[in-house]
Amino acid sequence: MDIGQITDELVLRLAPLRFAAPVEYVYNPLVYARASWDAYWRRYGRSRTDTILLGMNPGPFGMAQTGVPFGDVNMVRDWMGIEEPVDRPEREHPKRPITGFECPRSEVSGTRLWSWARDRFGTPERFFARFFVANFCPLCFMESSGRNRTPDKLPAVERAALFAACSEALRQTVACLQPRRVIGVGAFAEARAREALDSVDVVIGRMLHPSPASPAANRGWASAAERDLETLGVEL
Repeated sequence: MDIGQITDELVLRLAPLRFAAPVEYVYNPLVYARASWDAYWRRYGRSRTDTILLGMNPGPFGMAQTGVPFGDVNMVRDWMGIEEPVDRPEREHPKRPITGFECPRSEVSGTRLWSWARDRFGTPERFFARFFVANFCPLCFMESSGRNRTPDKLPAVERAALFAACSEALRQTVACLQPRRVIGVGAFAEARAREALDSVDVVIGRMLHPSPASPAANRGWASAAERDLETLGVEL
């Protein structure tokens, strides 16, 4: 099973799920930005990897626009060399339109993560020879105001069905790529990895999330992230 087949199964499992207020809009870039996602994994996720870096879910100006995890437009297009046609979700928040690679806004988290990868490794090929970046959950949730709502804030009954589908996809991804480590980018992703992979022989850890909402990340995320990685045995 490759990542494309894993994606197909995940999309099918997520399609019937429904989410109550305050969630009003749900975007799944694995559907409307599938061409970008396929270009990403086919180019950079077809072989075994040493380490999976696991994020939470798409940001409205990152993967929600480009289909690539932490997918700041400039980094995906100019560094990774990916720029595929992006459609639109069936229901679109008027304040959060999907304009794909025409999106004028940057995603700070994505800019920080991929800029570090570029500055440390130089080329995408050198980075992806050792790492693959994925999200635990592919859905982006928005309230009526346009405010982003993260999966950890969903009611327990909604989380149960969502997390079950995403956990199975993560297990399949680990079986496909056979990493030695799965490192959560932030506490949520680490917790989800520990639960989903509790019977899998893989090292699980955490690195600082590059979100601008994190004071620690704003004081020098790249240096802090490298310290976290080195603590987990990742040689840089």
